[in-house]
Amino acid sequence: MFKRGSRGERGITGLETAIVLIAFVVVASVFSFTILSAGVFASEANKQTIFAGLRETRTRIRQNGSTFAFAARVGTTDAVYKLVFVVSNSLAGEPVDLTPPYAADDSGIDPDFVPANTSATVISYADENQRLPDVPWSIVFIGNHNGDSLLEDGEKAEMTIWLLDRDNSISETADNSAALMDANTANGGGAGGISAGGTVIGKSTRFVVEVAPQIGAALTIQRGIPPGLRPVMNLN
Repeated sequence: MFKRGSRGERGITGLETAIVLIAFVVVASVFSFTILSAGVFASEANKQTIFAGLRETRTRIRQNGSTFAFAARVGTTDAVYKLVFVVSNSLAGEPVDLTPPYAADDSGIDPDFVPANTSATVISYADENQRLPDVPWSIVFIGNHNGDSLLEDGEKAEMTIWLLDRDNSISETADNSAALMDANTANGGGAGGISAGGTVIGKSTRFVVEVAPQIGAALTIQRGIPPGLRPVMNLN
């Protein structure tokens, strides 16, 4: 014979089962949303980190055309007193601050210190005899330009690296038409170039110039001075 069950025993109703399932679904949804949100945030953060790294490692300026060297005389010795080349923006939409610390007007002693300008770009020079970590430089924008000191897409700037002071009242081929920099910018001339104790740049000298913007990799230019010096030399 079968015994009859107690009337106090109950099974789980369909409504209770549905409530439990709904609770599981809600908890799983919240958990999944949290995980997905964290994943999306992490992916976005990683993407921003990668883009920031690319901005730091890619150079934002490039050279256009040749590098020119100009020679004058320090006392009676022929020497290169400035280097000139043209640069443009290599990353469209990413302007480069080229506020120059110096200017040049081809009169008196060049370069001319501009105390109001704070330069974000640093230029260094090195050869087998010396390294100059922060040489004076000036720029002149050529072609299309909106009037500010930012090198933007479609713009070009002629950059001049000053290694010696240049006396514009004297012909380049005359004695004393260039001089070592004495760091006295008040009376014209530069600071940071070749000074007393340095070695003037003569014939057959190989050198490296690095143009380091505030953001991005430096533009490196490696050239050599020819065996004979002339007032203007194309180094390409």
